Amino acid sequence: MDTILCDELLQEIFHRLPPPSSSAVSLVSKRWLRLLRSSLSSLSLHLSPNHHHHHPSLSTFLSHHTYLSSLSLSSTTTTTTTAVSDDLLTTISAAVPNLTRLRISTGPVSFLPLLSLSTSSPNLQSLSLILHRNHLSFHFLTYFQSLKNLTVILTGNSPESSQVTEFHSPKLLRLQSLSLSGIRSGDHELAYLWRNCDHETLTKLAFENCDGVGDNFSFSSFINGVKNLQELELKTSRSIASSILIKLAENSTRSSSLKSLLIYDGGSKDGFLHFLLESRCNNLQKLDLRLPLDLTDNHLSQIGSKFNKLRVLRLQSCSMVTGEGFKSLGFGLSQNNKNLEELSLTNCDSINRRNGILVELAQNLRNVKVLDLSYNHMLIDKEFESMISSYRDLKKLKVRGCSRLTNSSLIAICKKCRRLESIDLVFCHGIEIEGVEFVILNSPELRKLQVEDRKVSEASRRWMKSKFIEMEP
Repeated sequence: MDTILCDELLQEIFHRLPPPSSSAVSLVSKRWLRLLRSSLSSLSLHLSPNHHHHHPSLSTFLSHHTYLSSLSLSSTTTTTTTAVSDDLLTTISAAVPNLTRLRISTGPVSFLPLLSLSTSSPNLQSLSLILHRNHLSFHFLTYFQSLKNLTVILTGNSPESSQVTEFHSPKLLRLQSLSLSGIRSGDHELAYLWRNCDHETLTKLAFENCDGVGDNFSFSSFINGVKNLQELELKTSRSIASSILIKLAENSTRSSSLKSLLIYDGGSKDGFLHFLLESRCNNLQKLDLRLPLDLTDNHLSQIGSKFNKLRVLRLQSCSMVTGEGFKSLGFGLSQNNKNLEELSLTNCDSINRRNGILVELAQNLRNVKVLDLSYNHMLIDKEFESMISSYRDLKKLKVRGCSRLTNSSLIAICKKCRRLESIDLVFCHGIEIEGVEFVILNSPELRKLQVEDRKVSEASRRWMKSKFIEMEP
């Protein structure tokens, strides 16, 4: 009885250890190693290229993790055939029953091992996998009754001739999140997903590196029926981004539920502007854009005047935006929005083409608590110091890669931002050891510092230890 209580106490301690310390637990004794493994609920493994020769040892290793519910498998090389990943999936099904989350990115998998997984892990809620176009079918999803989050990456070339089988699931797929990568216009098997996803439950839809949506007709019917879409992500999917945004704008019910929108590397100036003008995204809280050639002053003006509940605004690489665009953005948000808490202007050197733009933005957006100005290489002390004086409630600051900032900016931060908890100074070549020391000594609430190791003196390390400040490179 005493041994059992002692084991349970040790396992509870293991749960509370920070990652650097927990990695050393397994070296103490075989008993501690056994207890550590049996206490883990989540595991991430990066397999070697010849991992297919070690399935027995992998099976034994996994079987020691008796309470494992989340597993992620990746490899330095991704195979193009299903054999290797199929064997891995069979091993997982036998060694780790009752998984609730699985991510396997070692290569494509096929139908039968997935069927075995559905039997061994009936409570699986999150699944991320690769499928090959030669064996493309989504009918296996009917066997995962508890599945809520699905991520699918398509690989390989389509067969010369393929016949899409009409199949309607007897029960709708009650997915909450659906993420698709590598979809082409000829991937007609996607029609199964669009026809069988429950319109009521889906709240997140994401596309990455997609040239199409598979089957246009079934997708149009699907997007017209979605009633509670809250998150939409479009990454490097230029050919479909505009049409999806326009479809959302056409129906006020769909767009009004949207709370988060992300568009990276490919959109349409006209399509996005149409969305901003016509949609009723009254509840949008997060907007994340990386559109170097597609974001203009007109877009920023509409963003400022339209989204009065916006809490997070992230803009990256705004090459086509001028100072007037940022000015109208700040003015619009100041008139209509008092909720903005996070502002990110990453690699937006256009903000430095006209003096005073950042200062004006800061004066209009005084409630910002998280500020990211990373990789603005032309940002200088004078402009930064004038801006930072408006952010007295700032908690998190990132100026990574702002190479022209010096110790002078750090003095201004410590004077004005007394509530600062986290700061990122990596690749700030003008900042020296003395500046880092000043920040550590004069930031009473600082808990996280990111800076190069060579800029941290021995005195700084002692102060950080006494003030419980965590350092990351």
